[in-house]
Amino acid sequence: MPEAPRDRPEGAVVLQEFQAHIRARPKPIFESLAARFDPGEGAKSFFTADAGAWLVIVQGGWWYRAEYRVVPDDTGARVEYALVNASGTHRRIGRRARLRIIDAAPKEFERLIGALRTELE
Repeated sequence: MPEAPRDRPEGAVVLQEFQAHIRARPKPIFESLAARFDPGEGAKSFFTADAGAWLVIVQGGWWYRAEYRVVPDDTGARVEYALVNASGTHRRIGRRARLRIIDAAPKEFERLIGALRTELE
């Protein structure tokens, strides 16, 4: 599978950002995120899991980019998530699908954090 670029494409727009704290070490959090979002061999989406930067990136379709960063602290780690329009445009193509993803993002992030807490805390 192709690697996602570590830097956001020029003109990319952050649509939403979320963060939550997990009382677990950063490494297992990162590993769990990487395993959950790895699309596997033969996938058409782009994927990067950079353990040195505690960063997981999934980029697919003509606009979608998700960035997950694990930020260590004294009591565990903070998980930061950015939903990014990587196309640099606000074209109408795919608007319904894009809006569905944007609308679902808060609940999806809550579910992800709940699952990580259940798994790791």
